[in-house]
Amino acid sequence: MISRILLPALAALLAAAAQAQQPPTRSLTVEEAVQIGLDNSKMLRLSASKVQYADARSSEVNASALPKLSATGAYTHLSDVPAFAFALPPAAVAVGFPPSLVLAPTILDNYNFRIGIQDPLFAGFRIDASKEVAARNVDASSQDYNKDRSDLIFNIKTAYWALFRARELKKLADDNVAQITAHLNDVKNLEDQGLATTNDMLAAEVQLSNGQLGQVDANNSAQIALVALDNTLGIPLSTDITITSPVAESPRRFASLDTLVTRGLEARPEIRGMDARVKAGEAGVTAAQAGWWPQINLTGNYYYANPNQRFQPAQILWRDTWDVGVSVTFDIWNWGTTLHQTDQAQAQLEQTRQAFGQTQDAVTLDITQAYLTLKQAGERVAVAKQAVARAEENHRVTTQRYKEGLVLNSEMIDAQYSLTSEKTTYTQSLVDFELAQARLAKAIGE
Repeated sequence: MISRILLPALAALLAAAAQAQQPPTRSLTVEEAVQIGLDNSKMLRLSASKVQYADARSSEVNASALPKLSATGAYTHLSDVPAFAFALPPAAVAVGFPPSLVLAPTILDNYNFRIGIQDPLFAGFRIDASKEVAARNVDASSQDYNKDRSDLIFNIKTAYWALFRARELKKLADDNVAQITAHLNDVKNLEDQGLATTNDMLAAEVQLSNGQLGQVDANNSAQIALVALDNTLGIPLSTDITITSPVAESPRRFASLDTLVTRGLEARPEIRGMDARVKAGEAGVTAAQAGWWPQINLTGNYYYANPNQRFQPAQILWRDTWDVGVSVTFDIWNWGTTLHQTDQAQAQLEQTRQAFGQTQDAVTLDITQAYLTLKQAGERVAVAKQAVARAEENHRVTTQRYKEGLVLNSEMIDAQYSLTSEKTTYTQSLVDFELAQARLAKAIGE
């Protein structure tokens, strides 16, 4: 009776434990894989934090152009000193005046409260130039983020299709072993009938061993590709992924090469980022030249003090006063500091311009290579597909003729090898074609 209760419960526990040990499985399209990778990417979050930093820096620079309001409060206890007074003449004392007249009484406790405002009226265009530099740096950081995002998407697609290719090659290796095994059985049957030699048998067995070695390599490659994709997506490396997106055998329509180059030179994040950096460098030159101009500031203060020093004689009373002023500062001679700073800014600008030109050349080359690679990949798919069809027909005919004793075992092995080789080439060409499309889309800034 107890066993009837315990055994089902134990079986359920064992089943649950076995299920818990199974690695998680996810079925993903390439679009879903891209989204998961973008959501989990630490590198992309790092890049986004750089954009946030640049944006905060821009806000800080913009704030420097606005009036600044400050408040100061202070309490001071002074040491006791004699009050400032002078003695009156005896005649004045005789008519009722005090012996001495206090002009500045000693007030030991001083309280002071001030509210001040300062507004930069003119800073030699430094503030506007600094704001421009900060804004362009935000643009550049944003384009760096877009580039990192584009690179990540391409890496995810590469890892995704690499897993597809590895698993397809594993299937081909498994099918190859199965076909070789079937052929080996045919050779055994023919040997039993005296229609095949021992050498035919050994050749088939060697072919099976080679096929099994290829099967082991293909299985390992598939495992490595799976781990690589898991790592790129930022998910546990034990996650099993089922590929659900099919490879595209029909080419996507792209514009002419000249049109693609023009589009890429406008849309690539690297180009936009370098353009922003050039404009930031131009503004940096303007900021460096600010030393040639006077600096003009408007100031204002409100005082509430006890005693208020502007009232004489000082009294222990809270009183308020204010002042408004304009200050002008101009460096008459600073040993060429402004000139040197301007030269530095212009040199940095020239470096950025040259780097911009190099980036444009690199993008043009990248687009051209991607375009030609896609063209080649499309042609390879068409040729490889025809080769597979011919190899399948050759294998079918050779197999039939071998069973009829019309061809040698070596021809049968060659036909089997040729079929596997052509199928492998076709699978490789499909994946290369898919990656070539992704590379060209990335190259033109999509």
